[in-house]
Amino acid sequence: MPTRLGRLLAPKVTERRRTDEVARRLSGMPIRHVDWSLLAVTLFLVAFGMLIQYSATRGDNPDNPTYYVLRTALNFLVGLVVMGLMLSFDYRRLKVATPFIYGFFLFALLVVFLTEEAMGAQRWITLGPFSFQPSEYCKLVLILVLANYFSDNKADPESFRSFIIPTLWALPFMFFIFLQPDLGTTLVLAAILLGMLYLVGCRMRYWLGFVGLGALGFAMGFAFHLFHDYQVERFTAFLKQGSSIQGAGYQLMQSKIAIGSGQLAGKGLFKGTQTNLKFIPAHHTDFVFAVVGEELGLIGALLLIAAFCYLLWRGVRIANHARDFYGTMIAFGIVTMFAFQIVVNIGMTIGIMPITGIPLPFITYGGSSLIVNLAAVGLMTNVYMRRFSQI
Repeated sequence: MPTRLGRLLAPKVTERRRTDEVARRLSGMPIRHVDWSLLAVTLFLVAFGMLIQYSATRGDNPDNPTYYVLRTALNFLVGLVVMGLMLSFDYRRLKVATPFIYGFFLFALLVVFLTEEAMGAQRWITLGPFSFQPSEYCKLVLILVLANYFSDNKADPESFRSFIIPTLWALPFMFFIFLQPDLGTTLVLAAILLGMLYLVGCRMRYWLGFVGLGALGFAMGFAFHLFHDYQVERFTAFLKQGSSIQGAGYQLMQSKIAIGSGQLAGKGLFKGTQTNLKFIPAHHTDFVFAVVGEELGLIGALLLIAAFCYLLWRGVRIANHARDFYGTMIAFGIVTMFAFQIVVNIGMTIGIMPITGIPLPFITYGGSSLIVNLAAVGLMTNVYMRRFSQI
C-alpha cells in the first residue's frame, strides 16, 4: 500500500481482516450496513440550506417568496433519486463505465461553448425548463477517474509516471472549465488532483512542482491580462481589503459587516438587516455563509461548521473501512472535494481567502451542485455498505 495512505490506514488494517465465512455472510446484506448518521447529517445540511436560502431570498421576489426554495426542493428530489441510484449497485461496476462517463462530460464541456452567455460566462446546458452545469459533475467524474487509475496502476506511486498520467486526465477538464470562465471549479479540480496524489504517495517535488507551475500560470495570467476584469477585481479586493467600496471590495466588506454584526447569537432568523436590505450581493450563492453569521451568530455558524466536520469525519472513516483501494480513493477524493469547498467558501466570506465563486456544499443555491453533492454522499455510502463484500 502506498506510503502515506498505508500509515493513515494502518490502525484499521487488522480490524478489516474478516474471515471468508463472515464476509460471505455479510456481503449479501449491504442495506444493513448503511451509514445512517452520514445520511442524517446530509439531510440536516440540506434542510439548513433551504431555511437560509428562504431567509435570504424571500424579499427578492415579493410575489413569489418561495421561488428559490421550491426550486431547491425540486433539485433535492432529483438528487435523492440520483443518490438512490448510487446505492443500487456495487460501486466497483463504475470502473468499467468510468472512461465513457469521462468522455461524455468532456463532450458536454465542449457543448457548453455553443450556448448563450449568462452573466458573462458559459456554464449551463439548457434542456427545455431544465438546465445543468457540466463542470459541477466533472468534480465527481474526476474522482472516479483518478480512483480507477490509482487502484489499477501497479507502478511505483513515487514514480513520475504515477504523477503525470493522472495529471493528464485532469488537465482537459481544468482547461475547458477555466475557459468558461470558472476559476472556482478549476481550483476544486486541482485540489482533488493534488489531494489524491498526496494520499497515494506522490513525490513531494512533483507535488510542489505542480503547485509552483499553477502559481506561475496565475501570475502570468495577471501579467498578460488573461483573466477577466471581475476575476482581477476579486483578487485585488482580497489583497487590498477596505480600500475599495465597489464591486468585489463592496461584497467582501458587507459580508464581514454582516458576520460581525451577528455576534454570539445572531439577530434572529429572517431578521438580518444586511440581508433583508440587500446589502450583501449573492446572498444565496457565494456569500450565503454571511447570512448564517448575521442571523444565527457565532452559535449558528459553529453548528454548521460542526455538521460539516462530522460529514468529513464520516467520509474519512468510510475510506478507512473500504473493502478495496478503489473504494478508499473514492471516499478520500470526495472528502477532499467537500473540505476544499467548505474552507475556501467560508474563508472568502470572512476575508482570509480570495473570492473565487466556490459554493458552500448543500447550503449555496444551485441545482447541479446539490445533485452532485447528494450523489457524492450516495457513493460514499455505497462504499461503506459493501465493505464486507467479496471481490
